[in-house]
Amino acid sequence: MSRRDVLALVQAGGSGGRMDVLTRERAKPALPFGGVHRLIDFTLTALVHAGVRDVWVSLEYQVASIDEYLSGGRPWDLDSSRGGFRRVVPQTGSGPATEDKFAHGNGDLLLRLARDIEAHGAETILVSSADHVFATDLGPVIDGHLESGVAATVVTSEVTRRDAAQNVVVTTGRRGIVTAVDEKPSRPSTGTVATEIFVYQTEPLLETLRSLRAELSADAEGDDSGIGDFGEHLLPRLVADRQVRAVPLDGYWRDLGRPGSYLQGHRDLLRGKVQIHYPDRPILSKWPDRPAGRVRAGARVEDSTLAPGCDVAGTVVGSVLGPGVVVEAGAHVEDSVLFEDVVVRKGARVVTAVIDDHCEIGLRARVGAEPRGRIAKDDDVALVGMDSRVGRDAEIPAGARLEPGTTV
Repeated sequence: MSRRDVLALVQAGGSGGRMDVLTRERAKPALPFGGVHRLIDFTLTALVHAGVRDVWVSLEYQVASIDEYLSGGRPWDLDSSRGGFRRVVPQTGSGPATEDKFAHGNGDLLLRLARDIEAHGAETILVSSADHVFATDLGPVIDGHLESGVAATVVTSEVTRRDAAQNVVVTTGRRGIVTAVDEKPSRPSTGTVATEIFVYQTEPLLETLRSLRAELSADAEGDDSGIGDFGEHLLPRLVADRQVRAVPLDGYWRDLGRPGSYLQGHRDLLRGKVQIHYPDRPILSKWPDRPAGRVRAGARVEDSTLAPGCDVAGTVVGSVLGPGVVVEAGAHVEDSVLFEDVVVRKGARVVTAVIDDHCEIGLRARVGAEPRGRIAKDDDVALVGMDSRVGRDAEIPAGARLEPGTTV
């Protein structure tokens, strides 16, 4: 079997509740990273470079916020008259209640797509989330899975014990066979976690999902199958049958699903810890149509990245500016991520904050403050929702959350 015979499913439908105001009106995979990319770019790029041509993207939450960006798969050369890109959205009246409507977790979603997956006919399916940053070569992962004969391969990464408590911890034995998984443990025994990149053999995957539905759905409410996320029942069942193999991810990986980790990922980028661009595997994106950025006389820019269309006359330190950001003379931006078309007026100061699209930070306003520790925690990061206005001399404290459209 070749990699072109593999079906890929990108799970991009979660509500992203942990990102708070940044995902009120946006699907989490549409969040920007590094000024010119979106989170979903990393998964789609990895699939394309691995030679996987049939790619389905599952959308459920705030579909309009990401649909135009996906453009039918064209930016990743996935638009095709046969196969290629497919946009998958919830359906009603399409079958049993537990395979209908919105999914109750990423494991449950696989059950809801079971009939479509069977109809496609691929013997192997690669499943990935779309809210993490990585640039590993998935080709050898797929090849190794096909040679192994196991039902599932999980790609793992090494993180701190603190970060492991927010993920699914994986324990392995001989030849990389997974012996145990623990979802979000309070005291992780290891820093090895599942990256939410899996390769499954289709037949045992669907058999396991339907078996779990038969066991769990009676105790679940409404149209819920009870399967939930992959770490709750699906992965433990496959592990119990000794049918899961772990493969360490080669290179950088970070889940950016929380404000602290989102800012930390950008810090890693600026410090050179994130190697995401390889000459033979560039990150593919839908680029903004903007002129080149401009740094004016008297400006100071240090350890930062500027996207196309930026106009900087003030001070920018350790920050990432998205397309069209304006930093006026006398303004100071530090340790922050500014999305598209943000304006920071004269004398304003933005520190350890994430500012969403089309916001204005007024004259001499203050947003955020220096964090208390070296690693940013969620409540260290000030978040300003899109289309907000922070008025002249206003003060927004560290950890504040401004809903989209707020005027203060």
